[in-house]
Amino acid sequence: MRILIVDDHGIVREGLKSLLQNQSGVEVVGEGQDGQIAVELAEQLSPDMVIMDMSMPNLNGIEATRLILQHRPNTKVIILSMHPDGHIVKEALAAGASAYVLKSNLFDEMLRALEAVAEGGRYLSPRITDVVIDDYVGKSAEGEPAKTSKLTSRERQIVQLVAEGKTIKEIALILHISPKTADSNRRQMMSKLGFSSVPELTKYAIREGLTSLEF
Repeated sequence: MRILIVDDHGIVREGLKSLLQNQSGVEVVGEGQDGQIAVELAEQLSPDMVIMDMSMPNLNGIEATRLILQHRPNTKVIILSMHPDGHIVKEALAAGASAYVLKSNLFDEMLRALEAVAEGGRYLSPRITDVVIDDYVGKSAEGEPAKTSKLTSRERQIVQLVAEGKTIKEIALILHISPKTADSNRRQMMSKLGFSSVPELTKYAIREGLTSLEF
C-alpha cells in the first residue's frame, strides 16, 4: 500500500513514517505540510492512502479530502485531529474520509485504523464514537445544520484563509483566482454566515476546526 503523509508538524510526519515503514506491504511515497500540497502530491504520486492532519495552514484536511477525492475517488483518507467534536467528525466523514483518529492516541491507534481502512472499512477513535452517536440522534446539540453546510468548498477555503490573516491578493494567489473573484467570494461567504467582522469569523473558524490557529 502506497501512503502519503501530510502534517504541518515535522515530528509527527517522522513518527508516522518510522511506524509505517516497519509494516509489511506499506510504502511511504511522499510527505507534505499543508492541504494544498496534499492535493498536489496526491495527483502526482497516486497514493492508495493519504494520512492527513485536519488543522493545517492554507487548506485544512477536510477541504483537502474533498478535493483529493474529486479527482481520485478510490483513494482512502485517514484524518488526524485534536478535535473530538461530533459535528467536526461528521464533516470529515461527509467529505469522504474513511477514518478519524485523535492525535492524543495517534501511535496507539494508527495501525488499527490502517488495517480497518485497508480492508474497506472505517475507523473512529473509541473516545469519539459515543460523541458521534449522541450527535447523530440529536442529544448533544440544538439540531440545526452547521453553518458550514451552507458554504461551497471554495467559500470554506476562504473562511480559513481570511481567519489566518491572508489578504485578498494572497487568497487569490493561493486559490489561483483573480483578486476580484476572491473578494466577491469573501463577501458572499461573510453574508451567508451572518458575520460582519474578521474577528467574528476567526472565532467561528477556530471553533469549527477550519483553521490551525488557536485561541
